[in-house]
Amino acid sequence: MRILGRLLLGSLALLLAIPSGGAILLMALVLDPVASVWLTKGALAGLDAGLSDLAAGLPPDSFAWVLAGLAKASFVLLAVPPALVALVGETLRWRGLLWYGAGCGLITAALPWLARGAVHPGGTALAAEARVTAILFLAGAGAGLVYWLIAGRSAGRPPTRA
Repeated sequence: MRILGRLLLGSLALLLAIPSGGAILLMALVLDPVASVWLTKGALAGLDAGLSDLAAGLPPDSFAWVLAGLAKASFVLLAVPPALVALVGETLRWRGLLWYGAGCGLITAALPWLARGAVHPGGTALAAEARVTAILFLAGAGAGLVYWLIAGRSAGRPPTRA
């Protein structure tokens, strides 16, 4: 019965942690001036591609592909790290705030670096990547802390007997 309770509590915690991480990511991207310019340029380029397809009489397939790619990237960045940290934390019965917050933040920040496979040398590009990495760390840490607040604090405690 305890396992079922932990599964329900963990599911609820993930259900709230993932959108929290997304909200933090969105807020940080909008408030950071460099990321805000990057988002604006990307949105305008996507809008330009979609409108040029429509003007040429083509169906807006590129828009669907962009949305599918954005959904996949959002899932990988926002859902996988909290779920992985929660699974490891629950399995090993870790209750530490540091594990859920910093662990989830580090995994989230490391994902783009791991997916790319190499570090690109360069002054301004590296500075921009460092800003995005810091933003991703904040989003992951926020999601991990929300999970910890709901379910992580009681991960290794024995059931109370009345």
